[in-house]
Amino acid sequence: MNHQLPPFSWTNALWHAGFLLAFAALMAWAWHGARLDPLLLLTNAGNSYEFAQGFLKPNFHDWRAYVDEIAVTLHMALWGTVLAVVGAVPLGLLAAANIAPWWVRQPARRLLDALRAINEMVFALFFMVAVGLGPFAGTLALFVHTTGILGKLFSEVVESIDQRPVEGIRATGANRLEEIVYGVIPQVLPMWISYALYRFESNVRSASVVGMVGAGGIGYFLNESVRSYDYGATAVIMGLIVITVVAIDVVSAQVRKATL
Repeated sequence: MNHQLPPFSWTNALWHAGFLLAFAALMAWAWHGARLDPLLLLTNAGNSYEFAQGFLKPNFHDWRAYVDEIAVTLHMALWGTVLAVVGAVPLGLLAAANIAPWWVRQPARRLLDALRAINEMVFALFFMVAVGLGPFAGTLALFVHTTGILGKLFSEVVESIDQRPVEGIRATGANRLEEIVYGVIPQVLPMWISYALYRFESNVRSASVVGMVGAGGIGYFLNESVRSYDYGATAVIMGLIVITVVAIDVVSAQVRKATL
């Protein structure tokens, strides 16, 4: 079978050239704003070498405390994700174009944008003022931010469903809620579970970070070890975080495979 190339068009060529020039200008502007300087990696190589040397001498002195705080980090990530799913399901449905009218959909989407726009670290600082230092503040921070992310993802899945089962249920005289329960939810549930599992894995990492500002979990020890230049302890803590995330990824992959 012969495949003919599309005819050359000066309009398309100029449009593509203009796009490439605009993209190059954007990246140059971003380079300047980010103050990228690869040479600093060479000029500060001594600091990197010292850091690497410390990593080669892991300090297991407080490993029991690290394991306990890893468990706290998992608890924060688990509750933060579960609460986020509870909040994201109704918001995701309200933000879907094929479910809600525009006057409901637009406020729901803007709320999800707002929750998603602010980092967990900032939310953790806010909640520490409200409930004090500790894992509860971290859990609330993960809950609010993850609700914004999952709500967006859930709504996109709802918008991509096959409408024929919904129309069939509607033809039986079902009300709007029954259409959602029996026509929408069965179609989107596997992908919702997949997204929720992925966010749980991500929240384990995020919980480690919010702990660095006093929101509980392994992040406290990680922050202290870095600030005190105890790179041996830092190596052990980071290793535990990596092992935990890998284990969660392996388990969640099997769960996703069973549900999809």
